[in-house]
Amino acid sequence: MNTLYNILIGLAEFSLPKIAIFKPRLKLFVEGRKKVFNKLKAEIGQNDRVVWFHAASLGEFEQAVPVIEMIKAEAPYSKILVTFFSPSGYENKKNHPLADVITYLPMDSSEKVKNFLNIVSPELVFFVKYEIWPNYLKELRKRKIRTFLISGVFRENQVYFKNYGGWMRKSLETFEHFFVQNEASEALLKKHNFDNVSISGDTRFDRVSRQIEYDNTLSFVEEFLQEKLCLVAGSTWPEDEELLLDYINSASEEIKFIIAPHEIKEEKILAFQKKLIKPSARYTENHQDLSGFDVLIIDTIGLLGKIYSYADVAYVGGAAGNSGLHNILEPATFGVPIVIGSNFSKFPEAIKLQQLAGLFSVATAAEASSVLQKLTSDNAFRRKTGMISGHFVNSNTGATAAIRNYLFNKNH
Repeated sequence: MNTLYNILIGLAEFSLPKIAIFKPRLKLFVEGRKKVFNKLKAEIGQNDRVVWFHAASLGEFEQAVPVIEMIKAEAPYSKILVTFFSPSGYENKKNHPLADVITYLPMDSSEKVKNFLNIVSPELVFFVKYEIWPNYLKELRKRKIRTFLISGVFRENQVYFKNYGGWMRKSLETFEHFFVQNEASEALLKKHNFDNVSISGDTRFDRVSRQIEYDNTLSFVEEFLQEKLCLVAGSTWPEDEELLLDYINSASEEIKFIIAPHEIKEEKILAFQKKLIKPSARYTENHQDLSGFDVLIIDTIGLLGKIYSYADVAYVGGAAGNSGLHNILEPATFGVPIVIGSNFSKFPEAIKLQQLAGLFSVATAAEASSVLQKLTSDNAFRRKTGMISGHFVNSNTGATAAIRNYLFNKNH
């Protein structure tokens, strides 16, 4: 199977540049990787003490952030390298000040892996959540480089635990320690004889819990809201917006809506605006007075974390389709009730918050309207639900401290 995997990686390297001609997103994936080794050679010296974090995309980067901050505090001499697999992660965070070097991850071929590690030569390596690359892990183990999985989640249906997945399961032997999110992941690893595991939780709780301590003031939001009730729909896709549309168009004039699409695409924003009955404005249009609008569309990135602080109710996108649920913890930390779509079975934090009654899942526009009407009209119900969300975040912090204790308070 390992041989077949390497053949497939080789085929991917050969074919992706040709396919990318017709797919702009894939072109970023291919073109970005052409510059990686030159960048690494220019920005990493032989004497640098590199700590390498690898994240698939934006969500995984957010999970890495508290650990990066902790490493910088405990080992300030470290040079922080962050690699991304996806263009959405790299393009959004390529200039993030927390890391010293940010690049794409070269493809998982034996030659590129060795070249990468020869240049980087990291002292510590952190893979985030799901990221398992067999050739990288094989070479890291061969070089005896300390490697960890943080905020890990494992499920029985993953390839490592199949009868034919022994070669992938062997990759897991590289990890010195697994810091996992839940008991099910711990039990599954132990069932397969991995005892180097502990339940630390999800580092995103540590990340979002700090947001409430920052200055989240946005004067344009205050001008828009005029102290009216606010529903924030964050990281939405068109299918999410379809769920919300009926409610937005029929809602009381005492409710205002802030929509922050996941993808800032002109044609999709215009298509959504045409379906709105209520007057809408876009953030980048620089209106003199936003108070006369009922819907504000945030057609830029980087503001959503602060905007959630103004929400009375939050809808979090991604689960109405198959793109993947976005971060429900960002609004939850502000004690806000959460509404999402129905496709969230792979997101344990959403499952748990739903069980606690701090989150509601909707499958149709009618269901969305019913839940949102209840949350916006029943003040006591909304406050109670929001308190559950806020407590959920506060009671699940501490993952970063567990990783710190392992790294710096023990001898390994």
